[in-house]
Amino acid sequence: MSTLRNKVQLIGHLGNDPVIKTTSTGTNYSVLRLATNDLFKNKAGEWVEEVQWHTLVVWGNQNNTIEKKCSRGTKLMVEGKLTYRNYESADGGKRYVTEIKVDSFLILSDQNCSKDDTPIPQEEDEEDLPF
Repeated sequence: MSTLRNKVQLIGHLGNDPVIKTTSTGTNYSVLRLATNDLFKNKAGEWVEEVQWHTLVVWGNQNNTIEKKCSRGTKLMVEGKLTYRNYESADGGKRYVTEIKVDSFLILSDQNCSKDDTPIPQEEDEEDLPF
């Protein structure tokens, strides 16, 4: 039990093209949205698909691969840790953000591969995103 730590592993599809940004000190990072799907039966015995959206942040040299090989629909496996931050919005309200700081990732499909028939869902409320 002494090896327990903040660790997240996800497999999903990118919901948007990567947004590459640069900090004021010149460090590159990417912001990605990853959709994971869960399929289960409800009380009526009907299959229900539930989509969860995750914000990923990729720092440093890994951005070269993200920028060149990833786009909306790319299937990724990521490993990282949960991070939390807050900021003040333009209207003065305090906003809280949960993100996954990606330590490593594996591209399971890319632009040159035929994507499976899984539709990429659209986020319902994109205006609340801080990027």
